[in-house]
Amino acid sequence: MSFRSKALWQGAGRAATFFGFSVGVVLLLLWLAGKFAPKVPMDVAAEPLPTPPSDHRAVPARLVRLPVAESAVGSIRAVHETSIGAKLLARVVEVNLKAGQPVKEGDVLIRLDDTDLRARLQQAKAAVAAAEAAKTQALADEKRFTDLAKRNAVSQQEAEKAVTAARAAEAEVVRLQETVKEVQAMLDWATIRSPIDGIVIDKKVDVGDMVTPGQVLVTLFDPKRMQLVASVRESLAHRLQVGQSLDVRVEGINKQCQGMISEIVPEAQSASRTFQVKVTGPCPEGVYTGMFGRILIPLEEELVLVVPRHAVRKVGQLELVDVIENGQSVRRAVRTGRSLGDEVEILSGLREGELVLLPDASTQS
Repeated sequence: MSFRSKALWQGAGRAATFFGFSVGVVLLLLWLAGKFAPKVPMDVAAEPLPTPPSDHRAVPARLVRLPVAESAVGSIRAVHETSIGAKLLARVVEVNLKAGQPVKEGDVLIRLDDTDLRARLQQAKAAVAAAEAAKTQALADEKRFTDLAKRNAVSQQEAEKAVTAARAAEAEVVRLQETVKEVQAMLDWATIRSPIDGIVIDKKVDVGDMVTPGQVLVTLFDPKRMQLVASVRESLAHRLQVGQSLDVRVEGINKQCQGMISEIVPEAQSASRTFQVKVTGPCPEGVYTGMFGRILIPLEEELVLVVPRHAVRKVGQLELVDVIENGQSVRRAVRTGRSLGDEVEILSGLREGELVLLPDASTQS
């Protein structure tokens, strides 16, 4: 055998060996992957599909009518809110309040320095006493001169002077008595009392401050009656009227209550084209002025597809229900919406009338 023939023979052998090795590796990989054995055992594959449970555990998806409402945002305000101001130029000597403190009508909140007013009151009372004495003397002179004039012991002119003096003394007593009342009223202004049962919103002064007439000292509000002042766009304002009941939602405390429209300001705000609507009514505890809220304005009704809440199961991010199709139970993915009591809104994945299976009590637990 020539050298060339021997080389060709050796190359062919190596190629055959490599081909045989490659075929063996591929067959081994296919065997490991289970290509030569059925993936599902014949006894399992032969089992029938699961049949749906009895009819009493299946309920149809149904359509319900729900009212459609649009919200308008606003702020909580007190129906009765009062700011108490000073009527005197005086120094604060006592403060008996703090923000958030409940107070009763007549409680002393602030005291101002009233030393000079008390002195003026005593002076006014002394002047009244002196005028009373002068009045008594003038009345006695009037009686005496009147008797003397009847006997012609004095002239008629002197008798008339005595009568005039008596009238002037009486008028002076009345004037000084009114002065006493005026000073007493000013003295009462030095003691600031609560005009209502309410809660302190804020105090503006402290002990030692000098206050001036008209300066606000404290602000109070009545927590028993609150109102939501909302801005409603003009396209919705025509649906509302005074006396109408509306639902009010206070977002801060996650509570909802019902109120009544007490006032609609008959003027639109030029910047936003909205009307100011005030809704009043009893509200739950924890509602304070300035809180954010919404009024729910009813519109038309809408049809919503619902199923029992416990018929929907969550698996990871999926929401699944078991539906009866052709007598068999089929698992289907759905998308839910609002919770409506014991039911839940179905946005997609079901049609009206399709039977949805309810899980067993043991499955729910």
